[in-house]
Amino acid sequence: MTHRANRHGLAAPRLRHLTSVIEDDVNRGLYYGGVILVARNGVVGLHEAIGYTNGKEKRPVSKKSVFSLFSTTKAITNVLVFRSIERGEFALTTKASEIIPEFSGGQREQITFYDLLTHSSGLPSVFTPAPGMYIDTLDEIVAAICANVHSVEPPGKLVTYAPMAAHALMGEAVRRTDPKKRSYRRLVEDEILKPLKMKDTSIGVRKDLRARHIVPVFLDRSPIDHLGHSDLGPNGAFEEENAEMPWVGCISTVSDVFRFAEMLRRGGELDGARILSPAILDAATRNWTGDKPNELYKQLVAARGWEPYPAYHGLGFGLRGEKICHHLFGTLTSPRTFGNYGAGSSLFWVDPERQLTFVCLTAGVMNGVDNIERFQRLSDIAVSAAT
Repeated sequence: MTHRANRHGLAAPRLRHLTSVIEDDVNRGLYYGGVILVARNGVVGLHEAIGYTNGKEKRPVSKKSVFSLFSTTKAITNVLVFRSIERGEFALTTKASEIIPEFSGGQREQITFYDLLTHSSGLPSVFTPAPGMYIDTLDEIVAAICANVHSVEPPGKLVTYAPMAAHALMGEAVRRTDPKKRSYRRLVEDEILKPLKMKDTSIGVRKDLRARHIVPVFLDRSPIDHLGHSDLGPNGAFEEENAEMPWVGCISTVSDVFRFAEMLRRGGELDGARILSPAILDAATRNWTGDKPNELYKQLVAARGWEPYPAYHGLGFGLRGEKICHHLFGTLTSPRTFGNYGAGSSLFWVDPERQLTFVCLTAGVMNGVDNIERFQRLSDIAVSAAT
């Protein structure tokens, strides 16, 4: 897990080129800066901080900078769900309404955890369950989902990325079925962060991390507000200390996200800490959505004239898949490459065929399509470094 020269199987000139491409992006004002890490077989070949935390103060990003992960948080919630399944607390075939009875009525009563994990629930792609509400308290969000978010189609029919509802419900489910009755935050801390020694990661902005936290800035005005109870602004939820948002609420460093990704690459174990079984990771990193497109992203990319492409969803993870198409994981990674991303700024993926791990967290939240093109390019360069 440490940098050892000549042992990472990555071409140094290609890695230097990757760094220079990011430097050029920053110099052209495409985003403010970021931290990138590329490793092979667990050995780091590249770990660099480039650019700035924002567009005004020109404060340099550092390797210890703490970023809001946005939807990369979903990977953390996925792992809690997998652990619950492995322990028999519920199953992929369990209906969410069996654990959350308030989530009943109509077609949504039939939605299983398999449907939620594959983004095939039939729920609408809502970013908030009620206009203008605070989103930083899980109890309130779940109650609002149960009151306001209803199926628009039967589960399993279409693949429509769920920005919020699916992982809010899953975060609530792992909390309700926990024998120790722990909060979502405590579950993440006990079951993932402590065993993996992810000391610079938290749910909500932990006090000791606040000084290093890069407050998110949307380069294009966000179409929605992310309101928190402290009324810190239109995106104030990402600055709340006590926020519990299982879909967007985690903050972390590149080094910590790398430890998490390495656990996944190694089949669920890192440095003696067994988090998951190889069996559930094998299931989670298979394509369960076939050639169905992602209905939300089909609309997003149409404005650029792109043809719809397969969603390629595993259980909770995005997959590279077989088709040559626009993809955050690039066009050169192997088909079972898997990972997660967060709104216009964060990405990790693991290529199990090449034993390659990629993590990049950036400052300055790009729009969705520009972000796809940016990370596709960076991912392809990273893969080209594998020798």
